[in-house]
Parts: sequence; structure tokens; C-alpha cells
Amino acid sequence: MKTKIFCDIADINQIKKFDRKKIVKGFTTNPSLMRKAGAKNYKNYSKKILKVTKKPISFEVFADDYSSMRKQALDINTWGRNVFVKVPVINSKGIFMGKLIKKLNEKQIKLNITAVYTAKQTKKILNCINKKSKVIISIFAGRAGDTGKDPIPEIKKSISLSKNFKNVEILWASVREPYNYLQAKQNNCHIITTPPSIIEKIENFGKTFDQLTKETVKNFLIDSKKSKFRL
Repeated sequence: MKTKIFCDIADINQIKKFDRKKIVKGFTTNPSLMRKAGAKNYKNYSKKILKVTKKPISFEVFADDYSSMRKQALDINTWGRNVFVKVPVINSKGIFMGKLIKKLNEKQIKLNITAVYTAKQTKKILNCINKKSKVIISIFAGRAGDTGKDPIPEIKKSISLSKNFKNVEILWASVREPYNYLQAKQNNCHIITTPPSIIEKIENFGKTFDQLTKETVKNFLIDSKKSKFRL
């Protein structure tokens, strides 16, 4: 199975650039990336993004209670046919959003369930959905790794649990290095979403160790000359 690469970004100029790349099959955003990109009006900014790309793209709700999240999700869903509504697996109080996931899934709204870390959470999500409407389950592998925990067993279990759901894709999120793409492929992960800098490094895959050694030494030499070092 081929692992699709999505770009995790909200900057419109960057989306324009990466939308042109064949390697990029979609985009993911979140409220933090939207803020970093300078968005003032969430809806207006999102609609500007949608004028740039027709590839699948996720926009996240940012409310924290069921009724407000539901209202935002229904609104976001109307923005475009390529839109996935991003919903956190729990709210800030730790309450599982199963009821919301079920209601939106029943309405055939494409969902991206985010901030998932365990196969146990994946199982709870799968218990709330049908086998027709598209659902992405985003597992935050990088953030798990930041705490010293190996995310791969949870990803493997999640992929295994979802194998009978043809409408479900497991996404490797919070990428830390280009090699994560190869790990995602090795474990048959459906999607990996990465920042632009990682995608550019993935495009350079294939260099030999000899090439890398020569390039590294050349870079050290160039920097030493620029600094006019003397001994």
C-alpha cells in the first residue's frame, strides 16, 4: 500500500507552493497553525485557502462543548467538497467526543479525528462510526515519541483494528524527521502529514552515504571560509 503525503500547514503562500507538488496529496491544518499563519477571521481565512487547493484539506473545530462543536462542524462542512471536519477525540475536560463523532458520521460528513494517541482510542472511535462515510484517524506519533514512548505499536494496532473499515484511514501525525515517512510506509499507514521542510527533505531521498559525507565536509569548509577562521 502506498502511503499518501499530506502537508501540515496553514500559510496560504506555502499551500500554493505545495499544492503544485505531485507528492502532496492533501493538507491538514489546526487552530495553532492558523494562528501562526496570521488568520484573524477563521472562516474567511479558510475560504481563501480553499480558493488555492482542491485537494483534501482538514479544518478543525475550536469549540469545547458538544453543541458548539457540532454547530462549528456543520458550518465547516459546507465550505467545500474537499473539506474534512477535524474533531478532537476528547475535549479539554477529557470527555470523549463519541456522541459528536457518531452524529456527524451519520450525516455523511467527512471527518478527521485528531489528537489520538492509543489504539484504545481508535477502537472507541470505530465503535461510533459506520463503514461508509470517510474518516481519518490522526495518531500523534511524534508527540508520543517526545515523551519517550514508542508510537509504532499503537499505530500497528490501530491499522489492524480498522482493516475491516474501507472508509477509514490511519494518519501518522506530528512528524519529527523524514525517516518517519519510511516508518509509516513500512507499517502500512495510509497517510502521513508533515510540515513543508520535511516534505522537501523526502524529495531528496536516495543520496548515498558517500554523497552525504562529501556535502557535509563541503558545507563545513564553506562556513569556515565565510567566517574567515584562522589558527
